[in-house]
Amino acid sequence: MKENFAAIITAIGEDLTRPGLEKTPERAAKAFEYLTRGYHQQLDDVINNALFPSDASEMVVVKDIELYSMCEHHLLPFIGRAHVAYIPSGKVLGLSKVARIVDMYARRLQIQEQLTTQIAETIQDVVGAAGVGVVVEAQHMCMMMRGVEKQNSVMKTSAMLGTFRDNQATRYEFLSLINAR
Repeated sequence: MKENFAAIITAIGEDLTRPGLEKTPERAAKAFEYLTRGYHQQLDDVINNALFPSDASEMVVVKDIELYSMCEHHLLPFIGRAHVAYIPSGKVLGLSKVARIVDMYARRLQIQEQLTTQIAETIQDVVGAAGVGVVVEAQHMCMMMRGVEKQNSVMKTSAMLGTFRDNQATRYEFLSLINAR
């Protein structure tokens, strides 16, 4: 990867012997590995046995989970937050694991629509929830730094599974809770 970054920097007309760029290919490779570390994570390791029996049957909501991802079309970041809710059905997931699941999928090349669906389906599968709702809001550098250059645009995506899809009151409760400040 280091050699490829060196080739890119050279291709744009820069001089890799310039003091500020001498170690940039190595730093860029390390940064890119970090930004895409989700490819090297396994769901079982992320959850780390933090799935607990519970009689809880009311909505669990974790909102404002910061996320940083990379657009698969331009390799530019999109930055935002995820709101995740589920209705337990015999098991609950350790609180930090919800954020870790968001991070695992966010740290891969993809589109926001897929990220939202991956989070929802994974929570559903892991917890066996009666329903899952996920909303992701993000600003995309591919739209802000290039192309149409719209600085205030925010993309919102949602995935509603089970009771969040089938029951309007459940969906409304979730959306009300994540919009409350």
